[in-house]
Amino acid sequence: MIFKNTISNLTRIRQVAEVLLRYGFEDVVTTTPLRRLVSQSRRLRWLENDDRPVFETTRWERIRLIIEELGPTFIKLAQALSNRADLLPQALIDEFEKLQSNVPPFPVEEARQIIEFELARPLEEVFAEFDNVPIGSASIGQVHRARLHSGEEVVVKIQRPGVREKVEGDLRLLHELVRLTGGFLRNQGLSNPQDVVDAFERSMTKELDYTSEARAMEQMRKLYEHYNTFYIPQPYRELSTAKILVIEFVNGCKITDNSQLLAWGLSPEVVAETGMDIYLTQIFEFGFFHADPHPGNVLVRPDGTLVLIDFGMVGKLTKQQKYAFAGVFIGMARQDARSMAVNFRRLALSSEIPDMRAFEADLGRLIEDFALLDVKEMSMSDLADSLQGIIYQYKLQVPGAVFLILRALVILEGIGKVLHPRFNTFEFVRPYGAKILREQYSPENILSEAEYTGTQLLALLQTLPIDLRQIMRKVSKGELRVKVELSGYTSLLRKADQLVSRTVLALLTLGTLLFAGLSLLGHYPPEMPYYRGLPVITWYSLGISLFIVLLLTMPRRARRE
Repeated sequence: MIFKNTISNLTRIRQVAEVLLRYGFEDVVTTTPLRRLVSQSRRLRWLENDDRPVFETTRWERIRLIIEELGPTFIKLAQALSNRADLLPQALIDEFEKLQSNVPPFPVEEARQIIEFELARPLEEVFAEFDNVPIGSASIGQVHRARLHSGEEVVVKIQRPGVREKVEGDLRLLHELVRLTGGFLRNQGLSNPQDVVDAFERSMTKELDYTSEARAMEQMRKLYEHYNTFYIPQPYRELSTAKILVIEFVNGCKITDNSQLLAWGLSPEVVAETGMDIYLTQIFEFGFFHADPHPGNVLVRPDGTLVLIDFGMVGKLTKQQKYAFAGVFIGMARQDARSMAVNFRRLALSSEIPDMRAFEADLGRLIEDFALLDVKEMSMSDLADSLQGIIYQYKLQVPGAVFLILRALVILEGIGKVLHPRFNTFEFVRPYGAKILREQYSPENILSEAEYTGTQLLALLQTLPIDLRQIMRKVSKGELRVKVELSGYTSLLRKADQLVSRTVLALLTLGTLLFAGLSLLGHYPPEMPYYRGLPVITWYSLGISLFIVLLLTMPRRARRE
């Protein structure tokens, strides 16, 4: 089995190398171990071919074309990376957002077999009716409508046959590609390619387990159980497994269906405001939000209730991340670049900003750009692009949920402008920011933070005597080792080593030349051989001097070789 997987991986990697060459990315292949997988005949054809129309497209477009050709797993990776403006330039993100996983449905007979195998009983015992025509199809699975024997209408999400094995194979391939091209990717500015693939693997593993989506729906239902304007469909956990998910069917229209809303007597403006209010509640109150609110996933019932479907992608913020994220918007509203910078650093998982003044100055310019705009001219899309540009420029490692929020706010702004001519995202965000600020400095939260700090301090005091005792024991036994690592001195030490070496060689040259000169004054016995009137010992001294001079003038790389 291992041998079979290895052969399969090699074949697939060779295909990847061929695709890269075909789209003009010969630098990726020729400067990495991938070059060993390209046949000699293919190399010759590549060298002989001078006409490459693929270069009529931009580099970013060609990357998208490569992703599309490599298949669904790579498309999903690119779609995930389209939310990571801290890793990729905006031009590449724009291309990745064009990617669509258009996958034809698989036969209904296979869908029925999967349901019966997963539930260990005939399909007719589970459903009174089952629609053979799927209402949706994607790379991971497809959806059919059905009706239970108890009368409830449901939708059944069924995982595509063999998709787990296919995804796992592609993930192994991605790990191997990163191993082979890691140096190249890091030189291009992607500092942690292995971490990106690891995070994607965790995301895909969760997506392949439908019980994760069911848990997310149940959690959201619990948070909003007392809301009358918002509804989440009920998952049927007793009929669901890792490969099938049965969910309550909800009837409604897309939120952007203006004519239908008006036909039901609903105000599109009120619907847009309700939708934004619900979403901001998810972010700033609960820190748990639906991360893909495109119009197809947001429905409206005839009574005006909003319904969210498809919880395959959700995001989470910790309390501290929630406060820091709100602080960025509050700092912008107050035109306080320093406050924005401080909250950005609080938000970042790790940030090494070499020049905080330059960082604050860039944020100040962003504030100036938006402060001069009229409320009607302000755009969440423009702000998101500017913020993501600064994050990318300074290589801030912020939580992935932040990019999901920015993306979702842009989508919601687009929905809002379809329904509401005067819709402005900032007008909705500002009061939530102020509310978060009050919550952050409320007596209850300060007391909670004090209790947490006290608990941490108490834990430190409890372990400190034990740690000190262990250190003193090692000192008394002479076992304590201190490791000192100096960074940034490598180049200096190398230059010092070169200087010392050249000085020694120069002194040797001077010494041998002096010896050659003095040898001319010597009185030698008759046995001493002469050449061209000079003693042989003088010629030897001159030869050694010439050899040392050659060593001094020879390039350092040539000497190492």
